[in-house]
Amino acid sequence: MNSKTFNTKVVALALLVATATGIALFPTLQQAQATQTTQVMPAQSHRIEVVFVLDTTSSMSGLIQAAKEKIWSIATTMASAQENPDIKMGLVAFRDRGDAYITRVFDLSDDLDSMYASLMDFRAQGGGDGPESVNQALYDAIHKVSWSNHSNVYRVVFLVGDAPPHMDYGNDVKYPATLAVAANKGIVVNAIQSGPHQFTRPAWQEIASLGHGEYFQVEASGNAVAVSTPFDEKLSRLAAALEDTRLYYGDAETKKAQKAKLDANTRLRKELSTEALARRDTFNATASGKANLLGESELVDAISSGRVELDEIEEENLPASLQAMAPAEQMEVITEQAQRRDQLKQEIKKLSESRSSFIEEKIAAEGGADDSLDEKIYRAVKDQAASIGLTYDSDNASY
Repeated sequence: MNSKTFNTKVVALALLVATATGIALFPTLQQAQATQTTQVMPAQSHRIEVVFVLDTTSSMSGLIQAAKEKIWSIATTMASAQENPDIKMGLVAFRDRGDAYITRVFDLSDDLDSMYASLMDFRAQGGGDGPESVNQALYDAIHKVSWSNHSNVYRVVFLVGDAPPHMDYGNDVKYPATLAVAANKGIVVNAIQSGPHQFTRPAWQEIASLGHGEYFQVEASGNAVAVSTPFDEKLSRLAAALEDTRLYYGDAETKKAQKAKLDANTRLRKELSTEALARRDTFNATASGKANLLGESELVDAISSGRVELDEIEEENLPASLQAMAPAEQMEVITEQAQRRDQLKQEIKKLSESRSSFIEEKIAAEGGADDSLDEKIYRAVKDQAASIGLTYDSDNASY
């Protein structure tokens, strides 16, 4: 019996067993599917699901720019827990009735590149009349985002704005009702006030209190730490080389999604500052950044990890560069890329450590950064994520 015939019989036997098992378990599966309404994840995994609810009216231009520059260092800070949590981010941008939009919702995703590309498109416009549609923004963040229901997830919202909510809209769900739902879902809501406006503070403090979160105020610029280092440029070059080790496989629909991610990747490389790229590349080299770096159906990781066998993939679903090769040649290319990837990750890790030390020394010499947006978010995350077993050793945020 040749190996191909043997493999065919093994597959047929496996299908027979799977079919019989499926029939036996069908009532149980039906019941499970009927009750499952949210994401489920393995019990051993830790995850952070964070949604930024961001006022995008004209007065927020400084803080929006700070968010664009610092979102990657915030992700790296969250990823620095000992347990290497998965990181998913979402975004709810809001303005007010009569503006170009009231809210725009971007669901939770581990594809932070694509989420960030959306953030880059936002410009501060509209507003100017005091209160904004904060109630609608919070409602959408809690009800229109795909929050998971697992116990090992730190679910958190950071509301960022400088104006109180409209409490005079009759057909609006007011924030106390929404925050009660958030509490039932285990979602913590923090409130970050941009600027010193006295009329905003009471509402923001109450939102944080009802949301079982923290209230803090930052300057309109965000007080964000922005430090250039001698390591940023080389870090960016190494990260670009790391991205070049990716090989994608899959059917036409999968490849379409992969192309969208690669397009977002290309855009970030062109438009981000060298410092922001360094922050992104530092995050991508962490265990938590792996999903953002690789995306779906990345061949080198799939084969190296043993999740997929090369001969299981149809030829037309392989990367175009591999399709004409013999299997042995394909494996040689994959092995070389895997080794190159490991080497680059080690180099990026060492360079990132040098970069972090440089920044810490510079910040210490300038009197610290306790009032920065970075530090305040980190303190909230460190305290709140402890409830699901996430442990942070560092006393400072990543920059």
